[in-house]
Amino acid sequence: MNQMSDKKIFEVPLYAYQRSPDQDAATPARRKVVIIGAGPVGLAAAIDFAQQGIEAVVLDDNDKVSFGSRAICFAKRPLEILGRLGCGHEMVEKGVEWEVGKVFFDDRQVYEFNLLPEKGHEFPAFINLQQYYFEEYLVNRVRAMQETGAPIEIRGRNKVLRVADKGDHVNLLIDTPEGEYPLEADWLIACDGAGSPTRAMMGLDFVGRVFEDNFLIADVIMEADFPTERWFWFDPPFNKGQSALLHKQPDGVWRIDLQLGWDIDKEEEKKPENVIPRLKQMLGDDVKFELEWVSIYTFQCRRMEKFRHGRVVFAGDAAHQVSPFGARGANSGLQDTDNLAWKLKLIMDGTAPESLLDSYDIERVHGADENILNSSRSTDFITPKSEMSRLLRDAVLDLSEAYDFARPLVNSGRLSVPCTYDGSPLNAPDALAGGPARTRPGAPCVDAPLGDGFLLKKLGDRFTLLTIGADAPEALDVDGIALDRLALEPTEAVAARYLGDATSAVYLIRPDQHVAARWPSYDEAAMRAAVARAIGKE
Repeated sequence: MNQMSDKKIFEVPLYAYQRSPDQDAATPARRKVVIIGAGPVGLAAAIDFAQQGIEAVVLDDNDKVSFGSRAICFAKRPLEILGRLGCGHEMVEKGVEWEVGKVFFDDRQVYEFNLLPEKGHEFPAFINLQQYYFEEYLVNRVRAMQETGAPIEIRGRNKVLRVADKGDHVNLLIDTPEGEYPLEADWLIACDGAGSPTRAMMGLDFVGRVFEDNFLIADVIMEADFPTERWFWFDPPFNKGQSALLHKQPDGVWRIDLQLGWDIDKEEEKKPENVIPRLKQMLGDDVKFELEWVSIYTFQCRRMEKFRHGRVVFAGDAAHQVSPFGARGANSGLQDTDNLAWKLKLIMDGTAPESLLDSYDIERVHGADENILNSSRSTDFITPKSEMSRLLRDAVLDLSEAYDFARPLVNSGRLSVPCTYDGSPLNAPDALAGGPARTRPGAPCVDAPLGDGFLLKKLGDRFTLLTIGADAPEALDVDGIALDRLALEPTEAVAARYLGDATSAVYLIRPDQHVAARWPSYDEAAMRAAVARAIGKE
């Protein structure tokens, strides 16, 4: 079923087909980076490359933003990444901010949680925003960059028919409304979704689990006085023996998820005459609503064994899939490209060896495995596979109403958090005794207020030496890396997030704003060794 509202964004070709000079070239044109897929992950990757001066061409067989029941929940760390890419604040301004979640069991609330009780962050814990708006903002950002001469291009209705890795480049054959043409890429980034044609063309597949359950997604337009919170029900009166989820989106649109069970007729369940009674049972007969979109999905927690295959690199849903409870799909895809772009930039500049890309596999497979583990646990808790499992789950829910110790055991979809790359070969040993665990080597930097601004905005997308109560050179060149110093005052927030029990600290921060190393004071030999390690030269 596809019943659309009067929004026209889905119907307008935002990157309509235009003939490229590459189609008339006597020999195949060679591009630095070609990206397949103009979804959020592909567009974010292209913007990141272009901001660093790397030519990026995005190919997509569509020419419009996507529509329907896709990603809506965007977490703080991806919003910070989007802030660096130039469109994070547009997302927040349009989106619905939330930080409170409530958990219900049967007909009662058992507890609530706050995802960001700590103040002093530029971006909120979460926003809800339809994916079509997200893609529109990314396309607008591309257009704005093109006006300044940035090396970035989107080619709509360019369908990739063939991919062949030739060792030092990739050959592609592309179909268009005006016929086929060949193209070469120094590097190919596959961001073409869960059904990735690129993956199929290369004879690659996923490994993992498909869970025996189905969920109904309904996006409905309605006027309702529910608060801006995430509400999750276990065994509610309106969907006995199953679960339900409610989220608010912009424009009066609400996302409703209803668990249906395994043995169902999907086509029958999507029919309005079957969906509407279910929703009325949940919302009440007096609530007026209009269906915008209805679909059925099945939990899948799977990934490719490796994300890099020669000169072809996979990111986002093309590389890994997780169940949607927990908002880990698009959020983790943005962290893939955030991890990849700076590494490929150093390799293309000759500053780092090509083996640095091995760390993309190591770190982002680790991130995917962490997401898959949490999503699998969520799924097992939401959909118990035996009567004993259900009795145990229900006991935990009962206890959580009165006892704090039981609440961490409740799993209604562990919500997306950024991955800490523990054990990464790019991390130096942690030398800051008493330093906070959340900013240890491998961890993403935690934002903090700095005067009238914020820390992460000042870090940008370069290697930085961050000092707190410690002396260090203002600028250095280490192994071809221009290293700038950012000196912080030990304010209450900075001290709590970066000093802990230490009295001073020096941090080496990567371009993706993950910590590479930290020490109590500046040590040039240790710093140079840490830089070498962070760019794959050690």
